[in-house]
Amino acid sequence: MAGYDGVVLVMAVATVMMLTRVCADPDSLQDICVADLSSGVKVNGFACKSNVTAEDFFFAGLAKPGATNATTGSRVTAANVEKIPGLNTLGVSLSRIDYAPGGLNPPHTHPRATEIVFVLKGELDVGFITTANVLISKCIKKGQIFTFPKGLVHFQKNNGKVPASVIAAFNSQLPGTQSIAATLFAASPPVPNNVLTKAFQVGTKEVEKIKSRFAPKT
Repeated sequence: MAGYDGVVLVMAVATVMMLTRVCADPDSLQDICVADLSSGVKVNGFACKSNVTAEDFFFAGLAKPGATNATTGSRVTAANVEKIPGLNTLGVSLSRIDYAPGGLNPPHTHPRATEIVFVLKGELDVGFITTANVLISKCIKKGQIFTFPKGLVHFQKNNGKVPASVIAAFNSQLPGTQSIAATLFAASPPVPNNVLTKAFQVGTKEVEKIKSRFAPKT
């Protein structure tokens, strides 16, 4: 299994390198610019820090499955510039996504990146929706790859009886994620009910019920 995981990581790195040929982030003008995550300076990215170590380029967080006991039955573990400061200005990042049986990574978008996933184990029903409202979908299995174009709404669903996992690569150091349901029903301040009732052609009670499901647990 260790050998297989090694091959997966090599493929993921190679995939990221291919994605950077058409990089979503601006090109770097220096060898490295390790992010100073504590800096108050606001730029398009992060300010560079001067004291750089190997730890700025290292992250072990994708080695183990994430807990999938969330409401959706999935867990995204990001390996972006916020976890690996050395990614600043390099235009790449990864994530690991784990799915319980029946787990869903709900419809969402990445406004700053194209995503490509490699299945570590299990099977997933995946898809994205074009701006012409056409669903492009497929069932993918261990060792297979699927791509989600930048900015388009997409999802992954584990309809199997065993857990599933993928490694996702992005051509951005911080792709950003907007989950459609949470964006509309859990925004702060909230999206007005009359906007949502009109958009979804439902009553205020239905909107309030959905909002209550996304309210922070106390």
